[in-house]
Amino acid sequence: MSLFRYEPFYDVDRIFNEFFGEAQRRRGEGASSDVVQTLKPRMDLHEDAEKNLVTATFELPGLKKEDVQVNVQNGQLTVSGETKSESDKEEQGYAVRERRYGKISRTLRLPEGVKEDEVKAALENGVLTVTFPKTGAQNTPKKITVA
Repeated sequence: MSLFRYEPFYDVDRIFNEFFGEAQRRRGEGASSDVVQTLKPRMDLHEDAEKNLVTATFELPGLKKEDVQVNVQNGQLTVSGETKSESDKEEQGYAVRERRYGKISRTLRLPEGVKEDEVKAALENGVLTVTFPKTGAQNTPKKITVA
């Protein structure tokens, strides 16, 4: 049994991009076969309240750690990367050349109280795990006595 996550906005973006890209090609406006499409990797986000730890996992099949960039700036985490692979082989008198290019990028707003300088990332078997600790209970009301 396979489990698939459905992200409706990903499909809507893809449909609009395909439609408007095709409209540009019909009009001959700057459409190029060399354009590399940027995809959003699938992501899971988990917050552990007991440990004050947030973990985000991203599916990045085929990417090496040298191909992945993780940036934290202004309360946002951005994961991006690019894959370029080529293979050439000759079989029974035929030359087989395959090329695969792709860019991925996903940005998410970090929860309040995240220690940006302690963000850690690890890539294993095509899954990037990013962990970031929180400073503590941020929304706990502080009682102030009236003098």
